[in-house]
Order: sequence, then structure tokens, then C-alpha cells
Amino acid sequence: MPIEGGVCGLLLAGGQSRRMGGGDKCLQMLGGNTLLARVIDCARPQVDELILNANGDPSRFSQFGLPVISDAIDGFAGPLAGVLTGLEWARDNRPACNWVASFACDAPFAPSDLVSRLSDVIKNQNGDLACATSNDRDQPVFGLWPVALAEDLRAAIVNEGIRKVDVWTARYRLVRAAWSVDPVDPFLNVNRPEDLDTAELVLASRT
Repeated sequence: MPIEGGVCGLLLAGGQSRRMGGGDKCLQMLGGNTLLARVIDCARPQVDELILNANGDPSRFSQFGLPVISDAIDGFAGPLAGVLTGLEWARDNRPACNWVASFACDAPFAPSDLVSRLSDVIKNQNGDLACATSNDRDQPVFGLWPVALAEDLRAAIVNEGIRKVDVWTARYRLVRAAWSVDPVDPFLNVNRPEDLDTAELVLASRT
């Protein structure tokens, strides 16, 4: 099916960051900027609207000037809850946006062509939704999701207890766009303090 309508960007920061010791992982500094600022710079030019999915006090993100939307479902239900939050927000607030493109806030080197390539693969392969891949692995939190599936996703989470992204996406025609990991995996994510050290080395190699 052709991709029609606008795209709302969804920055996923709703996790509890246990492996980073708690707190807001996306506010960790990398090369003088927060991880979140770097992802915002990547995502903003690719979408018509940009929102941040994060739980707790939204004022801690006030410097970024984005709508901060907490999970539509209580209990830290994982990235699917974040996706649902984005789909329902777009449906209720931006009816011109038929799609939501999701970005993880702990991936500071995310590709600048994410939305265009996911859109192309949906069109070219007649997909229902799309995700990125690298190194032969799905990157399910980097996806392009139709707002029309909001009700189906809510039912899957609430009524069936589904939490894993791949369990839910298996119900649809999921298509994939692959990115090279040479010289670096663009989906390198910062989960632990040592990952931040690795990201610093990557950043230094680019300057």
C-alpha cells in the first residue's frame, strides 16, 4: 500500500534505565550534548511533528520544547506501550498524521534517512508496517507504524498481555530496511556506562 499522510515522530524514553543505574538515560552527555538532543536533531527533519514519550515529571525535559507524553498504559509495559502512546496521540491530536516513526532515545547515531527508507520499503513491498535492521538483526524500536492500528495494539496489550514487539508485529506484513554497520552500527545504543565510552570513541572517529 502506498504511504499517505503525514508522519509523527515518536522519541521513546519511557524505560527505567536499570542497566545505566536508573534515571534518564537520554540525558547522559555525549560530546557536549545529551543523547536526547542528538536524537532530536536526527529525527526532527524527517517528520512533520515530534513528541517525546517519557514517564514521570515532564518538566525535566522542558529545555527541549517538545510535548512530553507519558505511557498510555500504566506499569512500564515496554516499548509497545510507547508505540501505542504515539499512535493514540497522533490519532487524537494530529489527524493529518497517518504514520508514527519511532526512534530510541539511547541511539545517538541513528540514520538521517530512517523515515524515507522505511516509507520506501512499505511502498515497494506492500507492507503494513516497517522496521530497521542492521547486522542481520531487527531494530524494532526504529519503526514506521500506521496510526490505523492503534485500537488493535491497545487490545493486544490490554486484553492479551502482549509485551514483545515481534510477537505483535508478526500478525502483520512487517517489511524491513537494512543499514550497514560499516564503519559503525547506526543503531548502537547506550544501555550501560561502558556503551557511553564506546559512543565517545565513535564520535571522536567522526571528527
